[in-house]
Amino acid sequence: MFCPKCGRKLDPEDVFCPGCGMKVREGFPEFQAEGISRKRRSSKAWVWAILSLVVICGLALGGYFLWGKGSEGSSLYPVKVNGQWGYIDKTGKFLINPQFDGAGDFSEGLAPVRVGGKWGYIDKTGKIVIEPQFDEAYNFHEGLASVKVGDKYGYIDKTGKFAINPQFGYAYNFSEGLASVKVGDKYGYIDKTGKFAINPQFGYAYNFSEGLASVIMGGKWGYIDKTGKIVINPQFDDAYNFSEGLARVKVGGKDGFIDKTGKIVINPQFDEAEGLSGIFSGIFSEGLALVKVGDKYGYIDKTGKIVINPQFDGAGEFSEGLAWVQVGDKYGYIDKTGKIVINPQFDWAWEFSEGLAPVQVGGKYGYIDQTGRYVWEPTN
Repeated sequence: MFCPKCGRKLDPEDVFCPGCGMKVREGFPEFQAEGISRKRRSSKAWVWAILSLVVICGLALGGYFLWGKGSEGSSLYPVKVNGQWGYIDKTGKFLINPQFDGAGDFSEGLAPVRVGGKWGYIDKTGKIVIEPQFDEAYNFHEGLASVKVGDKYGYIDKTGKFAINPQFGYAYNFSEGLASVKVGDKYGYIDKTGKFAINPQFGYAYNFSEGLASVIMGGKWGYIDKTGKIVINPQFDDAYNFSEGLARVKVGGKDGFIDKTGKIVINPQFDEAEGLSGIFSGIFSEGLALVKVGDKYGYIDKTGKIVINPQFDGAGEFSEGLAWVQVGDKYGYIDKTGKIVINPQFDWAWEFSEGLAPVQVGGKYGYIDQTGRYVWEPTN
């Protein structure tokens, strides 16, 4: 099973995707991805936070489109042609010709690529700068990247040298100087030397966002600071990242929002919302948050006021002024007034990043711009 947002391989026990940090819900399809990338956006180091790590599984899996945000800076977008991956620019022109068996987004100047059964890294000229040698390879964050060797995860620097030797059951991306790692059946946090800053003690530990991280203790979710001190007592049935000063929490089956003191500022009143294919970040993005009322989706502002009435069969977070929505079995895009600006016509759609968004039509995948025009015609 693979995360539809970032492509990382998921274990049945995962509450969150270990690649992008998004909550994993029941019932999403098993995407067979060679490489799917996305920057996590849960803090707005999320989503395309969502997109913080890019996962690429080192498995020889069937041809699936790389759902990636364009890379930083030069805006390179991974595409697959005749079984090989390369990179295009915003105009659809190849800057790195198709030559790799798998490919991920660029992050901090490098991108993971697969050659045969192993993963390495290239620079923006397409030159291999870290030889393929890893079973899995993820995006660089704060100078380090999580990689898998055998059944253990560690971290490398940009020379390919291990900064932290493989030793963890899971190793998440660094965020705000710390990374959540799994040792045995517990999670804790390490610093960039590999030393534990917060000892493994949690049933699950989410990455830090805006100075706080949600953790589960005794079956309830609360929040800790970077010293490991509990600053919001475990009391919630679910708890998401802080974004724009607020975090979504679940109380008694309903969703509301708290501030950083733990005070409920938007009363729990909304039904459980799920994002595309069961993945949902739960955050405020560009001043609005997705909510579900009954079986329809709409948006609220930070006062809790509904600003776009629940009317859609599915919806995503706003990114670059637009959000994908589902009407019936088709996907399109709305602006912040709720107006449909790109008619529902796609079989799948994702968020805009640096002016482009990936879409699916009839089993093929392409990129559109904010007018709905194809920059890269759907291919498989």
